[in-house]
Amino acid sequence: MSEPDTLMLGQNGWVPNNPALPVLIYRGVVPVSDPDAIEATLRRNDWRPDWRDGVYPYHHYHSTAHEALACTDGSAELMLGGEGGRKVRIQAGDLLVLPAGTGHCRIRASDDFLLVGAYPEGQDWDVCRQAADTATLARIAAVPLPQADPVKGNKGPLRRLWSNKA
Repeated sequence: MSEPDTLMLGQNGWVPNNPALPVLIYRGVVPVSDPDAIEATLRRNDWRPDWRDGVYPYHHYHSTAHEALACTDGSAELMLGGEGGRKVRIQAGDLLVLPAGTGHCRIRASDDFLLVGAYPEGQDWDVCRQAADTATLARIAAVPLPQADPVKGNKGPLRRLWSNKA
């Protein structure tokens, strides 16, 4: 597995993003058209698959959990970081890891677009659609680092790429 692309996002309007941790963009690591297979991999690596669907068509972030988005089918263009943020195109086989606080929104998607959404064990997600107050920023900062990379477990790059940032 090659290194994921990284994307640092600063605060953007009402979206806090994560000041310490980059978004990780893995290309070609998810089994195509086989959500059961990626769910098994995620579980093995202590990431809890929680849903199969797409990305909400409105800007939002999570203040209580990091999120892995594993694309098993189709393709989409997402906006990361809030309004006017960074456009990212993903397709079947790709996986994003969004640190807590990262804004995201679906711009457009193919009819067959499907993601598996997963969260580190012990983290439950919320949906935030307004500016982060002091308590929300404190929740984001307190979300613990995952114990393993969602795809490669203890041998994957996530812990290394995030441990020197937190």
